[in-house]
Amino acid sequence: MGRLLAGGMAALLLVAGGLFWWAGRADNVPVPQLASAPPPPPQVETLPQGDPDAVGEAPPMPAQASPQSREQKRFARYDRNRDGIITRIEMMGSRTKAFKALDKDGDNLLSFEEWAVATSDRFAAADADKDGKLTPAEFATTAPKRSAKPKCRC
Repeated sequence: MGRLLAGGMAALLLVAGGLFWWAGRADNVPVPQLASAPPPPPQVETLPQGDPDAVGEAPPMPAQASPQSREQKRFARYDRNRDGIITRIEMMGSRTKAFKALDKDGDNLLSFEEWAVATSDRFAAADADKDGKLTPAEFATTAPKRSAKPKCRC
């Protein structure tokens, strides 16, 4: 038992000595100096100014940007309560009518059969010559019809 105790004490002394040696060595390590600051950027030249006495028509001006970008308009379309956050309910709300139209049995589940019947009916309605193939003109009739834009509820 005495030998075990003596071995444990010796191990602790070795670990403590190693820690002191390591801490002392870390204080003596020289800190590398950082490289000198990068050179300043070159001076930007100003654009040449047009001659105010020039003759001729001015070039066409670019179109003015709309106050809202396209993505901002898309975001606003889904953000029904205008709180700046789109919830899952708001996101899925625009698809409710389409889902209910496909869900023929009204169980709030869209089975493959329900989807396949709707797709098959859509194909059959577009296939004017009933040859089982859609020409580009026939395929163009499958595009969703655009409805009139609703008036703003502002």
